[in-house]
Amino acid sequence: MNRTDRLYALVEELRAVAPRPRSARWLAQRFEVSVRTVERDISALQQSGTPIYAEPGRAGGYCLDRAHTLPPVNLTPEEAVAMALALRQLAGTPFRQPAASALRKLVAAMHPDDAAAAHALAGRIHLVGESPPASLPRLAAGTLPVGRVLRIGYADRHGAVSVRDVEPLGYVGIREQWYLIAWCRLRESVRVFRPDRITAVTPTRESVPPRSLTEGDLDIPPRRLRQLTL
Repeated sequence: MNRTDRLYALVEELRAVAPRPRSARWLAQRFEVSVRTVERDISALQQSGTPIYAEPGRAGGYCLDRAHTLPPVNLTPEEAVAMALALRQLAGTPFRQPAASALRKLVAAMHPDDAAAAHALAGRIHLVGESPPASLPRLAAGTLPVGRVLRIGYADRHGAVSVRDVEPLGYVGIREQWYLIAWCRLRESVRVFRPDRITAVTPTRESVPPRSLTEGDLDIPPRRLRQLTL
């Protein structure tokens, strides 16, 4: 567990038992670190404004004033983007602007690295029209990882399947269908893949090298495209 995750976990552990205390030794055993590490973590949380105080005595320890805290916002970049896509369904309703405002507040409360990753992922999603397609074919349901090379089986219009290594660059939603945009190493160019023709997906450990999309890559008039924003 890295330090950021441990700080969140410490707060949640103290919140769960509040107003009862947890000793530094108990917390050290719980998170498999030294007592000194726990004390440094608690000090860091206190300096950041988290209302943790020490209760003296044999049965004492660290306590959290849960009345003055809120659970940490720990959205993943994918969750933030999923919420932004869901909000597109509210276009034309009285709730569109309040929902968009709520999402901006959530993104602002995310860890800066996660927020930056969410904005980067949103920038790789393009829509034709106001609303995104409702669903993906079952095989491709769920996001295909952007950032890792994928090995896919892909069927052509005649049903013949080829195995390709592709570098995912993003998604485009057109009418009732999502498409995967990727650099195809077999064709040595950007290709748009239909999810209903993807017969198998195997993520590899290889990271995608830096590569950007151009307007010409999608072969869609720029005036029709709308990039997703958070």
